[in-house]
Amino acid sequence: MNMQSPPPKRELGQCFVATVTLAHGGGGKAMKDLIDDVFISAFAPGAPQALEDQARFDLGALASHGDRLAFTTDSFVVNPLFFPGGDIGKLAVCGTINDLAVGGAKPLYLSCAVVIEEGMEVETLRTIARSMAQTAHAAGVSIVTGDTKVVERGACDKIFITTTGIGVIPRGCELGIERIAPGDGILVNGLLGDHGAAILCARGDMALETAIESDCAALHGLIADLLHAAPNTRCIRDATRGGLATVLNEMAEASNCSIEIDEAAIPQRPEVRGFCEILGLDPLYLANEGKIVMAVPPDEIEAALAALRAHPLGRDAALIGHAGAGEAGRVTMQTVFGGRRIVDMLVGEQLPRIC
Repeated sequence: MNMQSPPPKRELGQCFVATVTLAHGGGGKAMKDLIDDVFISAFAPGAPQALEDQARFDLGALASHGDRLAFTTDSFVVNPLFFPGGDIGKLAVCGTINDLAVGGAKPLYLSCAVVIEEGMEVETLRTIARSMAQTAHAAGVSIVTGDTKVVERGACDKIFITTTGIGVIPRGCELGIERIAPGDGILVNGLLGDHGAAILCARGDMALETAIESDCAALHGLIADLLHAAPNTRCIRDATRGGLATVLNEMAEASNCSIEIDEAAIPQRPEVRGFCEILGLDPLYLANEGKIVMAVPPDEIEAALAALRAHPLGRDAALIGHAGAGEAGRVTMQTVFGGRRIVDMLVGEQLPRIC
């Protein structure tokens, strides 16, 4: 028998300077050492000696998960880089996983491209890369390719990360925002607004002291449980920038339905409500990084809620409203004062640089 020996392991270079310089983006040994030390050591410490310019996949292995590929990309520019409950690295991995999962896909592979500002501390980069690796490993996802660029001081703010994800959608899973029908229940998986509040508090501009942490989390496990319990779920969206209100408007417009929600049913921390009152913010527009909004047919609402509440990331799941046959594209809210108000799409932004 002819036995082939495995390819030799890659001998990783080391970065011995404290901060990133333009030489680290020049394509030479300094760049190789930075990539090896920071990214290869975190993402693929056992990588073979020869690294290619692309990741390669076995099509048969991909097809074993389903019959359609899901493909998404996103950039992350959060300020500050580290905040209660997460950091830009965890945010990038979870955000891309969730963008795949809300389409019903099983997330499998991620790429990671970084733009680094000259002068950034190498140890900070190592911390971010380790966070990305740990988050991906916990989610059962591999970071398989990437790119590194270094720009002059002031050309970016410390680091920008772009992650691209590939997943596979199981046969028979049909989710689409246009599938929402009158009578469908509108559900959320928990407390809303934590991420937006946590980011603003972390900046320290308002001198507020709160215990609010970002809800940053990978939701593919929760979504898999939901779809098992409520297989006819119409659509799932993650309520990131623009918050709940923006997602609801997108759902109403795409489905030609009206949507009415009940303010008293919306799960939020008292601290977030108070935070918004102090600063004059509308909590409906606060960003989330671990929350989804779902439209579920009437006969599966209870099963969906039970499945969500049985999962650690869905303990505070709630039915907050219903789709209707009223004015197409209109979102309204029954207020705690007994009135009704229109919930419009967010114009501009409440908080910059949140994800």
